[in-house]
Amino acid sequence: MAENANPQKSTNTVWHHATVTRGRREQQNKHKSVVMWFTGLSGAGKSTLAHAVEERLHQAGCGTYVLDGDNIRHGLCGDLGFSDKDRKEHIRRIGNVSKLFVEAGVIVLTAFISPFREDRQLVRNMVLHGDFIEVYCRAPLEVCEERDVKGLYKKARAGTIKDFTGISSPYEEPVNPEIVVDTGSEPLEKCVARVMELLNKRGVITPFHLPGEPGQA
Repeated sequence: MAENANPQKSTNTVWHHATVTRGRREQQNKHKSVVMWFTGLSGAGKSTLAHAVEERLHQAGCGTYVLDGDNIRHGLCGDLGFSDKDRKEHIRRIGNVSKLFVEAGVIVLTAFISPFREDRQLVRNMVLHGDFIEVYCRAPLEVCEERDVKGLYKKARAGTIKDFTGISSPYEEPVNPEIVVDTGSEPLEKCVARVMELLNKRGVITPFHLPGEPGQA
């Protein structure tokens, strides 16, 4: 069972059980729903990989959605900064949104640095066992700095940006992620293929969804 990771402050509320269940949605979609949590340093390739995997899944007819760190901070988390407290609340909100997507029968892919193990575990505890797939996008800090198209690392090194992960704030590597993808050295297509293979092995998708298989549309 998933743990209730949120303090309940609202009163006089009850949970309404819908007649259209997650199972029925998954059956209609012809695949299972899951949270794919892409984590890694800024510049590690989380968003690039998440969107590439989504493109492959979409072409195979799967229901998907990417929750991207920058995009979410334009709306849902626009009131949050980058202090440890705000980062924790940021991930808590994303976890709850991800849980809703899972209940909707969708494969939700999230691309967030999510630097703290405790916060990633919080999200894992929100959903049922097996519904959370941690994808560690592993890339050395020097590679991430070379890819620094936004100039964030340079600003962090100069002290202009405070609490920047990898420079002035720690990144806690996953201890036992479902998959480690070497985004710092492996070609994107190989990384995508590895993630798709994992989804197939876990029964989220079927061989029908994989390229080159008989019956592929």
